[in-house]
Amino acid sequence: MAENTKEEWVLSQLSEYARAISALPDCRTVSKKMYCNLVRRVKLLSPLFEELKDGRAEEELGDDVVTGIDSLRIAVDSALQLLKSVHEGSKIFQALQIDKIAGKFEHVTQQIEAALSQIPYNELDIPEEVREQIELLHAQFKRATGRMESPDLQLAMDLAAAQMEDDPDPIIFKRLSEKLHLRTINDIKKESLAIHDMVISCGGVPEGVSEEYFETMSYLLRKLKDCVMMDNLDVDATEVDKSSIKHRSPIIPDDFRCPISLELMKDPVIVSTGQKVLDAGHKTCPKTQQTLLHTALTPNYVLKSLIALWCESNGVELPKKQGNCRNKRSGISGSDCDRAAIDALLQKLANGNPEQQRAAAGELRLLAKRNADNRVCIAEAGAIPLLVELLSSPDLRTQEHAVTALLNLSINEANKGTIVNAGAIPDIVDVLKNGSTEARENAAATLFSLSVVDENKVAIGAAGAIPPLIDLLCQGTQEERKMRLQLYLTFQSTKETR
Repeated sequence: MAENTKEEWVLSQLSEYARAISALPDCRTVSKKMYCNLVRRVKLLSPLFEELKDGRAEEELGDDVVTGIDSLRIAVDSALQLLKSVHEGSKIFQALQIDKIAGKFEHVTQQIEAALSQIPYNELDIPEEVREQIELLHAQFKRATGRMESPDLQLAMDLAAAQMEDDPDPIIFKRLSEKLHLRTINDIKKESLAIHDMVISCGGVPEGVSEEYFETMSYLLRKLKDCVMMDNLDVDATEVDKSSIKHRSPIIPDDFRCPISLELMKDPVIVSTGQKVLDAGHKTCPKTQQTLLHTALTPNYVLKSLIALWCESNGVELPKKQGNCRNKRSGISGSDCDRAAIDALLQKLANGNPEQQRAAAGELRLLAKRNADNRVCIAEAGAIPLLVELLSSPDLRTQEHAVTALLNLSINEANKGTIVNAGAIPDIVDVLKNGSTEARENAAATLFSLSVVDENKVAIGAAGAIPPLIDLLCQGTQEERKMRLQLYLTFQSTKETR
């Protein structure tokens, strides 16, 4: 690329990026303050870009100037991509990942500040007032680096309570609805589409995010929709809207269609080629036509949740699984858990090889996260003592699955006592001391859940939980540190009253 052509291209791109950022709509997510600050600062750079474009016709820019301006172009492009992702992305995902989002804004701010530092302003023929404005703006970017936004503690507490309690106070979801700007049915539909687009674009859940994390997002969206529906005073209008949606027969997204029947998938699974199919007894993948290495079918919980969300948002009845016969144990009134599947997993926990135990613990972890019925069924089937045994497993991943399954089971009040009676507390504390990073995090959360019962606080403190909690207190995000601090203070208050 010729030098003059490169100058023209760089300046043209810079102006285009700045115009695109200026045209972005207002932000309606938890990242609003960071979003608005970045948009405002980039807008203030526009006079510099325009002066450089106009002045270039009279005088060529030096190599150092072009290099600095090109660095600024790359930084402003990064800012544009981040701002677009925040505006278009899932609001729930951003709330759960607020620390990582803040880190991205910090990184872009540092990029722009570094690029502004590279530009030799003394070589630029620009008006004095423009130079002064850019210098002031550069100082703002410099001050902004390393200064993270204060966390919204109420939001963090509401998100934690929404996930940790079996029957959270409706006021929690009311506050979340306001904070996340998910106040209308239309907002909920847009959020559902945003989650769908995120998962499809990533070919599954985003990198570094577990299926269990996605289950949490789906759960929060369902509860927020219930909250919005309750607050909708115009019930008749809602019913009309629902009936009109049904009448329109919305188009099923291709990703939700069975590759064999082309109907809405009832029970999506994954085969050895990675394609999503139904359990139809085929020996070849219906999409790639490859011969399957094995015929084992893995339930695709992410896709199943997406389909459920799409059906709920579009007024479509969720497909019933054919031949769906649930084993409901007498005494569990209204329970809807698959006891046969749970019993099979417990057999693997008790008698399987290490790989089978790890896989079974992982499945129970997801099932216990999914709903209250599963938590009751899994506990009544006798899973808790088996999971407690796996806390001592030499396999760190198995250990992580086991402690997280116990965390999810502990959401049920009755299960808290069963977990403690199974002698879990010393083993959970041992995981807190020696487990993987995620296992330690979830061990701390499990202890927090169990400490809701007063008599458990003494047992947890006596098991030596406080020193490793203090160690963990110094690590992780602000939200995680706050949760650990709350648990630590809970134990300290118990010691003081003994």
